[in-house]
This record gives sequence, structure tokens and C-alpha cells, in this order.
Amino acid sequence: MKKTMTVKELADKLNLKILTEGDLSREATGCYSGDLLSWVMSRAGEGDVWLTVMGNVNAVAVAVLSDCACIVLTENAPLDDTAKEKALQQGVTFLSCDRNAYELSVEISELI
Repeated sequence: MKKTMTVKELADKLNLKILTEGDLSREATGCYSGDLLSWVMSRAGEGDVWLTVMGNVNAVAVAVLSDCACIVLTENAPLDDTAKEKALQQGVTFLSCDRNAYELSVEISELI
């Protein structure tokens, strides 16, 4: 049986830094890792935690279209100011960590 947890619970358990607060009570139901935005847009699923290094305004649009639970910027990738402003307007949660996508994917798979 697939487990779920909220974005806030996931952030707490994995020690992820909250960069923008969307709906922290949103359920995270899966995980998708990728940096090619058109690829992510056609493959990431509703409720996925999206792992990427893309901290730009286009990532916000892809997260909205894909209905991702949140975006995690891996390897301390930066979130640019324009993207941060748009994420706040659109209710997109950005999280950050120093781990790479593989390491974080393994940790997430153990939780959900």
C-alpha cells in the first residue's frame, strides 16, 4: 500500500528548507526527478515531489501545470527572485537541500 505524507511532514523528516510556502498540508504521493521542463511537464504526476535544479519562473509554470505537490531544489540550487515572486503568487512550495536527486529520491521512497 502506498503511503503519503504532507509536504510539511516530508520537509521536517528530510530536513528540507522551506523557500516558499504554498499548501504545506498538500499530500505528497510520489516523486519525480528531472530538469528538462518539457519532459517533466508531460511525465510528472499530480501530487509528486519534483526534484530539480531548475529554480526559475518556468519551473513554477511546469509545477502548476503538472499539479506537483512541491518542488525541491537539490544540491543547493538557487531560486531566482522572479521565480520566488511567481511561486508565492501561484501557491507553489519550493524546498531546498544540499543532497543530490538520487540521494533524496531514495530517502523519499522510504517515506512514501
